[in-house]
Amino acid sequence: MRSPLGTVQSSPMLEHFADVLAERSGPCLSIYLPTGRRFPEKQQDPVRFRNLLLEVEGTLTPLIGSAERATLLAPLQELANNERFWLHTQDGLAVLRSGDFYKVWKLQRTVPERAIVADSFHTKPLLRVMQSADRFEVLALSREHVRLFAGNRDALDEMELDPAVPRSLEIALGSQLTDETDVDADTERFFRIVDRAILEQHSKPSGLPLILAALTEHHAPFREVSHNAQLQAEGISGNPNAFSLDELRQKAWAAFEPRYLARLTRLVDEYGTGAAHALASDDPDIIAMAGLGGRIRTLLVDDDRVVPGRVNTDTGTVTYGTLDDPHMDDVLDDLAELTLRMGGEVVMVPSDRMPTQSGVAAIYRF
Repeated sequence: MRSPLGTVQSSPMLEHFADVLAERSGPCLSIYLPTGRRFPEKQQDPVRFRNLLLEVEGTLTPLIGSAERATLLAPLQELANNERFWLHTQDGLAVLRSGDFYKVWKLQRTVPERAIVADSFHTKPLLRVMQSADRFEVLALSREHVRLFAGNRDALDEMELDPAVPRSLEIALGSQLTDETDVDADTERFFRIVDRAILEQHSKPSGLPLILAALTEHHAPFREVSHNAQLQAEGISGNPNAFSLDELRQKAWAAFEPRYLARLTRLVDEYGTGAAHALASDDPDIIAMAGLGGRIRTLLVDDDRVVPGRVNTDTGTVTYGTLDDPHMDDVLDDLAELTLRMGGEVVMVPSDRMPTQSGVAAIYRF
């Protein structure tokens, strides 16, 4: 949603990551903060965020003048002082800021607390959330209410609908509503309008699978008019307005989990087939060179693994290090960023479903 704070995303959108990875003139500020959903743990979130801003300001002081520093930090200070914003946090917060870029993400997974000033954004914590394979959206649809949720196996949160999405049949049809004898016709027109708006304003930007939650008798009519390729065959039957948020999450995960597991199985099988024909690898050094050449179609990354080091994106050379070295990043995340920059797909995978021991598995295009 657009606000004086900049762009605040309730869930990370894939379409924005190209902007995040683009080259920018420094300094680039990257702030990550684990946040609480409930009191009293969330009360300290703005305090901790201000402390991170002090760290950033201290790092910036010898780099740029006071006027430029004030301009750069102004929206971050505004965010720190926005009481309403801190009342509605999720599990984590990501804030990226440069002279020509500013975005804020509320995240459904926790992130390590850190503040970094560099020539480019530190994207690794955000990348790990954005690329997880268990993310989905839920369209809770009735004639009286239209709501959209984003979530994963652990969390579900309601999203702010784009203004183009009607909130109810009455709002969608207005003066075009017919009498009660044409209820089915009105419902069909309403479903067409909702489907088109959700597709254009939410499904296309997010690229996430969409699960329909609606009365049993509304599933077939909606699917008949839908053009949304993200709409899943499995849905949730029942009045979505009668479910608690956690009930809706549980039902959504039950509907989505078979697809999630099938996708991971397919990717693991593709890796095995590719490895047998020299079209896949689990060696980070080899993968780095393949990524530099644009050969990686899909990169599987262990969601729980860290390999200290860094990848030189000019030469493809991998340098390994230790976790206590502040100059070292995570080789796996560097490989993921490289893959995305070259147009490949990155999928974060739980450790127990990874097909390799190295923490990474690349499937090549050629």
